[in-house]
Amino acid sequence: MIKSDILIKEDEQKKSYRSIFKATSLFGGVQIYQILVNVIKSKIIAILLGPEGIGLIGLYQSVLELLKSFTSLGITQSGVRDVSEANESGDFSRISETVSVVKRLVWVTGMSGTIVMILLSPFLSSTTFGDKSYVLPLIVLSITLLIDQISNGQKVLLQGLRRLTNLAKATAIGATLGLLVSIPLYYFYGSKGIVPTLIFNSLSALLLSWYFSRRIKLMYVANSLRATIKKGRTIIIMGVAMSISGMLATFVSFILRSYIRREGSLEEVGLYQAGFLIITTYVGLVFNAIATDYYPRLASINTDNDKCKTIICQQGEIASFILTPLLCICLLFMPYVLQVLYSSEFLAANLYIKWACVGMMFRLAAWGVSYIFLAKAESKLFIINELVGNIYYLIMSIIGYKLWGMSGLGLAFCINYIIYLLQVYVIAHKRYNFSYSSTYIKCFVIQLLLVLLGFSNVLLNDDILMYLLGILIIMISCLYSFLGLNKRIHLFELFKSKLKL
Repeated sequence: MIKSDILIKEDEQKKSYRSIFKATSLFGGVQIYQILVNVIKSKIIAILLGPEGIGLIGLYQSVLELLKSFTSLGITQSGVRDVSEANESGDFSRISETVSVVKRLVWVTGMSGTIVMILLSPFLSSTTFGDKSYVLPLIVLSITLLIDQISNGQKVLLQGLRRLTNLAKATAIGATLGLLVSIPLYYFYGSKGIVPTLIFNSLSALLLSWYFSRRIKLMYVANSLRATIKKGRTIIIMGVAMSISGMLATFVSFILRSYIRREGSLEEVGLYQAGFLIITTYVGLVFNAIATDYYPRLASINTDNDKCKTIICQQGEIASFILTPLLCICLLFMPYVLQVLYSSEFLAANLYIKWACVGMMFRLAAWGVSYIFLAKAESKLFIINELVGNIYYLIMSIIGYKLWGMSGLGLAFCINYIIYLLQVYVIAHKRYNFSYSSTYIKCFVIQLLLVLLGFSNVLLNDDILMYLLGILIIMISCLYSFLGLNKRIHLFELFKSKLKL
């Protein structure tokens, strides 16, 4: 009987690990595809429109993102939690009611965004473009705030109910359509094609999200606006908290860039921007891929601390197996990556990236735990945690840059996430009795040592020895990750089942 229970538990663990790995692989692939599409699109736009056209697109997008951050109230982010929790309950009427509330809230916030943008269009045109000649384009573009919010609301349904394959399809097809349509519009209409392209991109995302979400059958629930706001109070409060967190990060980033510009040069701002983009966007795609499935999984069982601990540790193990080889590769070959993505003038950004690669290991460990505050809808705790973290990150970054330049910024990034890891761990331990499993600790320590070896290796003056040792470290990291994944999800069995061998 005991042996049978152990086998059942091991089977459940294998299924859980496999689910995590499949979701991460699925959305990791989508993230990579989106990046490739964006690189191709950027190259074509640069040829067809030139720097002026790219600048105009950037200004339009910055206006839209700014207003979206204020008017969306983070509904589409926090809504995932409530839909996931309702889905876990298995109560069909509760699921239907929660989805109904989210859908009405996205309509209200989307329409609010459109109205606000129309009213502010003269001001936005003057402050952003220098005159009022862009009032009409901004008024036309205001409709995208409503369209995007409705589209994201439908994606909340797919993510919260864990229809991940459909969500991935909608995202990938949307990126492809955006590329295929933007090329002829920019080719024939030049800069005049920017507004139609942005609107079409929003419409295509809306239609795709509708197409995939319409297959989910739920019962109709009638709610007045007052009832919607009352029932959606938790969603609104948590959404606002997440929006404030995003604004804090943006504000800190603005202050730091301004400081670097004032104390250093515009060139160093560019170096920092390039390094930060690589480490958070390209390397950080692992985090984005994980979050799509991880957040709803954690939210669905947020009332059970033991289950939360299990999922956090399992997710951390799988994520570290994927991230560590990538970091080891980055440490060794980043100078070549910088030259391919930018130019040889950006090689100095590697001083920042080397330290940041080490910091990403601590960020991963902290990031997994910090999601528990979101999953449990602890809005006040979440804001305080992020506020404190942003404050000491800014202070350490300024001190680091003042003392050691670009290397100091990277060191500050690393130290920040060490402290942040301790911070979220202590809070989670005291509040939810959370602790890392011995399996996760062993996995993390070994992976961290490999990254530290990779970091130490790139400090060598002998290039031949550096590359020989670096490749060896990458091979060891890849082998350890492969064996770790195979032990947890039986990769060979998985591949055979997919290939039907």
